[in-house]
Amino acid sequence: MSPHATRRVFTSKGQTDGCSPPLSLIPMAQSIRRDSPELPDFSLLKRLARDQLIYLLEQLPGRKDLFIDADLMSPLDRIANVSTLKQHEVDKLYKVEYKPIVSTSDQLCFLIRPRLQSVKWICDVVNADKAAGKFRRYKLIFTPQKFYACENVLEEQGIFGDVTTDEWGFHLLPLDDDIISLELPEFFRDYFLDGNQRWVRTAGCVLHLLHSLYGPFSKVYGIGRCSKMAYESWREQVEEGEQKGRDGEIGSVFLFDRDVDYVTPMCSQVVYEGLVDDIFRIKCGCVEFGPEVTSSDKSLKVMLNSQDKVFNQIRNEHFSNVFGFLSQKAKNLQTAYDKRCGMDIKQIKTFVSEELKGLKQEHRLLSLHIGASESMMKKKTKQEFQELLKTEHSLLEGFDIRECITFIEEHINRQCSMIESLRLLCLLSLTENGLLSKDYKSMKAQYLQSYGVDHLPTFANLKQLGILVEQPTGETLTAMENKVGKLVNDRAAGKLTDAFSSLAKKSHFRALSRRLNLVLERDGWTGLEEVTRLLNGQEFAASGCSEADGKARSDTQRTILVMFLGGCTFSEISALRFLGKEKGYKFIIVTTAITNSARLIEALLDNRA
Repeated sequence: MSPHATRRVFTSKGQTDGCSPPLSLIPMAQSIRRDSPELPDFSLLKRLARDQLIYLLEQLPGRKDLFIDADLMSPLDRIANVSTLKQHEVDKLYKVEYKPIVSTSDQLCFLIRPRLQSVKWICDVVNADKAAGKFRRYKLIFTPQKFYACENVLEEQGIFGDVTTDEWGFHLLPLDDDIISLELPEFFRDYFLDGNQRWVRTAGCVLHLLHSLYGPFSKVYGIGRCSKMAYESWREQVEEGEQKGRDGEIGSVFLFDRDVDYVTPMCSQVVYEGLVDDIFRIKCGCVEFGPEVTSSDKSLKVMLNSQDKVFNQIRNEHFSNVFGFLSQKAKNLQTAYDKRCGMDIKQIKTFVSEELKGLKQEHRLLSLHIGASESMMKKKTKQEFQELLKTEHSLLEGFDIRECITFIEEHINRQCSMIESLRLLCLLSLTENGLLSKDYKSMKAQYLQSYGVDHLPTFANLKQLGILVEQPTGETLTAMENKVGKLVNDRAAGKLTDAFSSLAKKSHFRALSRRLNLVLERDGWTGLEEVTRLLNGQEFAASGCSEADGKARSDTQRTILVMFLGGCTFSEISALRFLGKEKGYKFIIVTTAITNSARLIEALLDNRA
């Protein structure tokens, strides 16, 4: 979706002042709607996850120590806090650190992702206990599911009979009223780079869970190989299970692979929530503000969601508008405080009991967001940030490309942020359908010279995904596109089409930005065959399971679920909220993880174990 969506997706006469969103299939009303439907209550997902975890912990009766994967600590805290765990005989909590343990408990419980490294470490723990003649009971809880490969390691290490294993189906974590995350950042690299399809069934399980609790869905649309496989996995689970007739709370469902659009996450985020994520890193709906924000000697963890009244009003705003809003908010707050003057004793008592607590809370939140805004302005000096945005806009519009290349080269040679430099290179390649051979070789050499040759494998990863590539030589790009298009449009080509399409991964950004200059009113992909071809295809549209339930209610039809496989950005979320507000729709965003340019590139760095 558009990188600066909340202020620039739609302008007069349907035109945009930059790239337009690929989500052009969303059914649209003709005028602004103010009667948006109510969102389903997703707190049920938390209660189900908590109850299942408690049940699993009680399968190991008595006091026990609990070892938790590091990246499960924050999600777990949103589901079951320490006091809840203590109530169910969890004695001590430890973070998995892949070193000898210090626990003296007779019972050990391990809550982990299904990763071979974690399983091998547990095998070392058990075998060390055996060698020391120490007897304990061990329970492994895999989440969201366990894989055969993990159980195979337990067998190979000779401890399969010494441990019990189970699954905690913790598939979804509601981060806000309209955002639900699988909290699986590894999904992107595993599937799109390594070709590992282990999380596809997990995505299918997510759809099945939402369908069971809030469905049935009326229509399902998707684009991308992973989306198609997730849809098929969900359909298999629906057919295997019991069909229950009920009124659904969700209308249409849209599934998108992340590789349909790499341009958006490579752009700077300019809405407040996106910028906070880029600079401070929002993790599991929380952000940690340092002393420079809190104006104290301590850091503070803050939950960022719609319950924060100040944040909720500025989260989707362009950053340039935020200071003005916060300034006015401060004045209004001061006016509310000043009402105390001239009050009699009864009025003061009412003020203290009904208003003062809320005003103090709002004042605290206002101070934090003013501090965060000031800190962001210092880290992104006005001139530097404006030059960066100017370069990005030029790349998106296709203007002054030589000047953009010069700016990127200076950025690299000054050894500015390694991630930022690589992000700009990727954005250049994506918007230009690859770099000229001489530019690619020159800029790659400059990058490796500035940041180290150990980044060479990263360039191979980016090339494999079609994010940073050379333009083909010996044949014009247009000619090659025509050949690919002929094959893709020939439905009789079957698997050959699919194979050729995947080999010819290119951005096609310029052609797409021309064709998607309007948000279209459509029912399905009809009329957008050329667009889906440029997006490397695998599109589908299917009826849901609601035909037997009669005509769906109007509110349900205007409640739309959008699922991103491979992560989505806060800019995309803001764009969907903007669209919903303008047209009277409510969007529910389900994502494998929240992402941005830094997270996307870090996932492709090849300095990982």
